[in-house]
Amino acid sequence: ASSCGRGLSEDEVYEVVDLTEYARRHQWWSRVFGSNSGPIAEKYSVATQLMMGGVSGWCAGYLFQRVGKIAATAVGGGFLLLQIANHSGYVQVDWKKVEKDVNKAKKHLKKKANKAAPEINTFIEEATDFIKRNIVMSSGFVGGFFLGLAS
Repeated sequence: ASSCGRGLSEDEVYEVVDLTEYARRHQWWSRVFGSNSGPIAEKYSVATQLMMGGVSGWCAGYLFQRVGKIAATAVGGGFLLLQIANHSGYVQVDWKKVEKDVNKAKKHLKKKANKAAPEINTFIEEATDFIKRNIVMSSGFVGGFFLGLAS
């Protein structure tokens, strides 16, 4: 038997790589920030942490505001156009079927949400732990986020 034009013999030796162990030993943040990367509080002054959190929070808040406005405009405009087309006779909407499909989708989402609860709880625990370890930067982020929403 040959693979890619190269003959394989039965006595070839392959190295087995345990990816989970490799990932534990070679974490991406260790390569980026150095081998003893820990909580940000150990590396930067309070002012630097507040500035980093505030700037990143402001950017996130500003983007959240812009994307939210665009999404609301698109959904509202689409619904308005659908209503105008319905009343003008261009489109015939079966509202009973729409209501039935929406209720079906709500039930499906509830089922999915109940199944995802353990993963969500794990994520929340990890996020809470991060916030506790980096409280200064986190508070800067929250303040910056609200400023970004307001601007």
